[in-house]
Amino acid sequence: MDLFAPRHLLLILLIVLLVFGGKKLKTLGSDLGTAFRGFKKAMGDGEAEEQAKQIQGPAAKDAEFPDVAVAKPQPASEQKAAPRA
Repeated sequence: MDLFAPRHLLLILLIVLLVFGGKKLKTLGSDLGTAFRGFKKAMGDGEAEEQAKQIQGPAAKDAEFPDVAVAKPQPASEQKAAPRA
């Protein structure tokens, strides 16, 4: 016998309806729908933040190559003039 046969599902639904009642099942379904919508919204917000971080690039120095990641400008007094030919 198949566990998910239509007769079995109908019997399970009837037992659940008797145990919980119609009003409580309606409330439970509404709460479950609200939870799914909140989850989808949070996932969309997380993806948007991830894309924004990728566009902005790294904000701090690179730990492996700290001198290469952020170039420091030299003051005008320390800049050397290129020799002219």
